[in-house]
Amino acid sequence: MSTQRFLTGLIGRDIQASRSPTIHECEADAQGVRLIYSLFDFARANMTEADLPRVLVALQLAGFAGVNVTHPYKQAVTECLDELTNEASEVGAVNAVAFRDGKSIGHNTDAVGFAKSFEQDLRDVARNRVLQLGAGGAGAATGHALLSLGIGHLAIRDPDSARLSGLIDSLAERYGADRVSASSDVGKSIATSDGLVNATPVGMDKHPGMPVPRTALRPDLWVADIIYFPLETELLAAARQTGCRAMNGSGMVVHQAAAAFEFFTGLTADVRRMQQSFLDDVAASVPKKGRSS
Repeated sequence: MSTQRFLTGLIGRDIQASRSPTIHECEADAQGVRLIYSLFDFARANMTEADLPRVLVALQLAGFAGVNVTHPYKQAVTECLDELTNEASEVGAVNAVAFRDGKSIGHNTDAVGFAKSFEQDLRDVARNRVLQLGAGGAGAATGHALLSLGIGHLAIRDPDSARLSGLIDSLAERYGADRVSASSDVGKSIATSDGLVNATPVGMDKHPGMPVPRTALRPDLWVADIIYFPLETELLAAARQTGCRAMNGSGMVVHQAAAAFEFFTGLTADVRRMQQSFLDDVAASVPKKGRSS
């Protein structure tokens, strides 16, 4: 076992079901280093977005190598950091903060994580038109990833008009105004789309339900959900029952975790091993038949 030690963690709300501690700690164990990954659940700690700056300062002073950031703070945290990488600045969201030489540096590994997962699971699907639900931190990352992957036109739906227009302006500047628009009617947008991406929290354990009506789905539509707890959301279950190609959030979370692990430790992560750690953790959490919960 190496003498190297790393303190890392995750900042977010209602994150007790996160698989990140297992993914990161198992990879560190496999590489012979000691890593402790803690959950900083603002819901449990009765903290709000206003507490982000002092929490980050406290973690940095405590010797943390860095922390991941998840819903709903991926955009807000950008204002609390000393520097942003080009990727984080372009996306306008941060999901990994590395502490280096007295500075806090914001990275975005969500975009590359989603892109790699998409190319792995949905490489051969039609890419003419896609509807994305959500324009928050995760939606910003998936939006950039989708257009970089060659989606012809991306329509985006979000109830926050300011957030929606901000993302559309950003994507239009980077990829062209003709390739992105706001969706005013989800039903009509789905009917004319090849694919649907859910980048909202609807479907998570703490936000159950479906972001679109089941009747809007059709067999020739592909569906991607970035949520990974639960692994099979109501949307994905309905999509599979309808006959749709479907992709869950496991690939995205593993690929983004591998990149973050490297920022935190300086070590190259084994993505396949991290994927197996994730799957083993999911399997271990499923109640065995015949046992009481």
